[in-house]
Amino acid sequence: MKMGVLPRLSGRVLATAAIFALSSLATARADDTARFTVFEENDSIYSSSDKYYSQGLGFSWLTGDVAVDGGGNAPFDLLTDWGLFAPDGAWRSRRYEILLGQQIFTPKDTNLDNPDPDDRPYAGWFYGGIGLIQDTDRRRLDHFELVVGIVGPTAFGATVQNDWHQYIGINEAEGWDQQLHDEPGLMLTYERKWRFPAAFGNGMGVDFIPEAGATIGNIMTYGQIGGMVRFGRNLQADYGPARMRPSLSGTPYFNGDDMVGDFGFYFFAGAQGRAVARNIFLDGNTFQDSRDVDSEALVADLIGGVSLFWGDDVKLDVSAIHRTKEFEGQDKPSDYAGINLTVGF
Repeated sequence: MKMGVLPRLSGRVLATAAIFALSSLATARADDTARFTVFEENDSIYSSSDKYYSQGLGFSWLTGDVAVDGGGNAPFDLLTDWGLFAPDGAWRSRRYEILLGQQIFTPKDTNLDNPDPDDRPYAGWFYGGIGLIQDTDRRRLDHFELVVGIVGPTAFGATVQNDWHQYIGINEAEGWDQQLHDEPGLMLTYERKWRFPAAFGNGMGVDFIPEAGATIGNIMTYGQIGGMVRFGRNLQADYGPARMRPSLSGTPYFNGDDMVGDFGFYFFAGAQGRAVARNIFLDGNTFQDSRDVDSEALVADLIGGVSLFWGDDVKLDVSAIHRTKEFEGQDKPSDYAGINLTVGF
């Protein structure tokens, strides 16, 4: 799909959703809770490495459930008309998500002023966005997301990384002068997940959640398929832990209406494969010459971890991620960890 199609495709949804996202808080059902999540992803959480996908910090605000007769339904109805969201089921929950985040990417050797041209370029990505999430009958989750931001010095990747390194007393990364140039970025994502549950009683059960979707934009363009298996209590409350893109799961959706008791937990394991057409953090700037490497067309993630939650009040997700090689010449696959903390209001 040509890049020029993106604004035309998403313009109507984004314009309408931006108006209704905040107003939907006022029209949320009284028994639903807005949720604030902090995401932290880093390759040094459980190892001494500091390379490739080096750091991610994100924030998400998930609104309460949009009222059945509220004006916030208009963008969801439009996506339903386009065949992207499920039509009415016996039960439905619609939520808006507001996103803000920064991700930092570095080469393997951060001690070089002039990094190896065959190693991953330095890059920072700062973005904000809006998402629309619909759960239908607790068996299908549709997720539409648009993020805009900037890659390059204005993303403050160098400032954040090196100021933190100074604070904790380790060497600064020396090659940030060779980072990607400033470039505005846009990513449009649509994902669909299905839940196949098996209940054991007293809230315990197991489920399988396959997914499929696509992301298009000048930052990343890829198609994805994957799946997650979970075992635990009160699985119906969500569809797995949220993560920063690209990722398996990747949505902060949660609805605790039908929980058995106040406590829930689950262990999870999953995999996602991506057919990658573009990754600016490897392929370099779109409109200027910059550092770049030859990216791999097929990339996979393996993920495992545990989630704990106490009603609508608090949720903690801990994940370990193994990612296959993303570019030619990469010395080995990369590993990093993620920690999410969610508080309900």
